[in-house]
This record gives sequence, structure tokens and C-alpha cells, in this order.
Amino acid sequence: MWFKNLALLRFTEPFTAAPEELEQRLDTGRFRPCGSLEPMSYGWVAPVGKDDAPLVHVANGCYMICALKEEKILPAQVINEILAEKVAEIEDQKGSALRKKDRDALRDEIIHDLLPRAFSFTRRQYAYIDAKNGWLIVDSASAKKTEELASWLRRTLESLPVTLPTVNERPAAVMTRWLAEDASPPDITIESECELRSTEEEGGIVRCKRHDLTAPEIQNHLEAGKEVSKLALSWNERISFVLDDTLGVKRLRFLDLVQEQAADVEADDDIQRFDADFSIMSAELAAFLPRLFELFGGENTSTK
Repeated sequence: MWFKNLALLRFTEPFTAAPEELEQRLDTGRFRPCGSLEPMSYGWVAPVGKDDAPLVHVANGCYMICALKEEKILPAQVINEILAEKVAEIEDQKGSALRKKDRDALRDEIIHDLLPRAFSFTRRQYAYIDAKNGWLIVDSASAKKTEELASWLRRTLESLPVTLPTVNERPAAVMTRWLAEDASPPDITIESECELRSTEEEGGIVRCKRHDLTAPEIQNHLEAGKEVSKLALSWNERISFVLDDTLGVKRLRFLDLVQEQAADVEADDDIQRFDADFSIMSAELAAFLPRLFELFGGENTSTK
């Protein structure tokens, strides 16, 4: 359950729905499996993974939710092979090339015939609402998947006033300064991974892993005008992560101090374990996020 990425969406209006109301709303968009001719299905499921559990798991004043997506697998190679065979057969019979419109219709017919026999895979997408602090936080490294969950939540709630947060100082400029001057804030440790990008449109990209970022070659790239677009960091020996220049938090890890705190909590079953981990994680992030924005000049509230 521990989040591995953070995609942040800021509520522009207070989120006032009680857990019971949120539960009722989510029930209208509950997940149902794909029908035989449906290529995809998307909906809400219980975060704790039990069918009879609530769709909203409440802990530490936050509301955990979970979306499930089922997709049918139809390899393009299989479709193209069948299509080629059918096109060749029809063209032999007609003695002329098949028009694009007819090829497209034939492709749709093939997909329709294959869907009932296709394998499917499912993927869970977790998120939680921190109403007190005004966040929708999605465990996603993909803007597309984040928007998919937000769109489904907007549909089930009939309104979702959120926006991408912005800061007063460019993250790339601030992280570049940290690296160039070897002078990150006391509670921030620069780890051994970064990505440097040229500010020119067609400029180069340098990626370093397990590398001494104080080395002369890194400084040479910075002096040549490259900026930090991604940087591996840790905060207060509690959280490590890779931060990008859009404030995307990826490869999030809760370090030993946090994991030991979680291990000290006794849990009799999976639900209690989930509840304890969620409580600790949300409390850690509630402390971390204000500091994250403070590092870059504070949140720009004029765009809310």
C-alpha cells in the first residue's frame, strides 16, 4: 500500500464530502468486469482488496480510494496477420486492391470477433484525499493515468475542482543551484542520481546513476548551461525520492525510521495493517509536502 510515486492535485475549493457521502458517490462508479465485447472496464474497488470492504478507507482524517482497470489484450501483430490474410483473400477474389475504408471496417470486424477470446489484465490505481490540507494525491508516475483516475472521480462526484500546483521558483533552477554550489538545505540530501538537460530546444541530455554528483564532469555540464531536470534526494532521513522539474515525485521510498515506526504497530489482520500503514504514510506526507513547496519559494496560490 505504501505509495511509490506522488502525483499532486490541489483542490481549488474545500472538499467537504463526508466519508459516507463519498462512499455513496463512488458506488455509482463501482467496477464491473469487462463484458465479452468490451475492450476495457474502469471503476472503484475497495482499497483493502476485500469485496465486502468499503470503497473509502478512512484513516488519519484522509480518504483512501482505489480504481481498478481491466483491459483486453489483443496483440497488434495477431490482428495484422489475420487482417493481411483476409485482405489477400478478398483481393484475390475481386482482382483489385481493397480500399482503406474497407480495410478499416475489416480490422474492426476482426477485433470484434477476437475480443470474447482475448486475455485480460487488471491494474489497481490508488489515491487518497487529504481534505484538511487540500490535496488529491495519486500513486502514479504517469500523467495519463493520473488524469484517468481524476476524470473518473470527477464523473462519479459530478465535480472535482482540482488543478496542478505551481511554485514561485522554477524547480530546475533551484535544483541546479543546489548541485552547482553543493549547497542543498540541511534537511535535504542529494543522492547519486540526476538528469541534466540543455536549455536549448535540441540540446543534449545527460543521465547519471550511482555517480558522484560533485565530480568535475558534472560541474562541466552545469557550466555549459545544462539544468537539472531530475534529482535523487532524501528528506530528513525519512523519505527518499526522485524529483523532476514539474514537481513529480517518483521512486518514493519510506526509509528505516518510518518503516520501524510502522513495524512497531501491532496489527491483527490485513485491514488493521493497511490502516496503520496508511495513517503513518499520510502523516509523513502531510509533514513533507509543505516543506517540498517551501524549498521552491512556496506554493503559487494566485493560480488557484
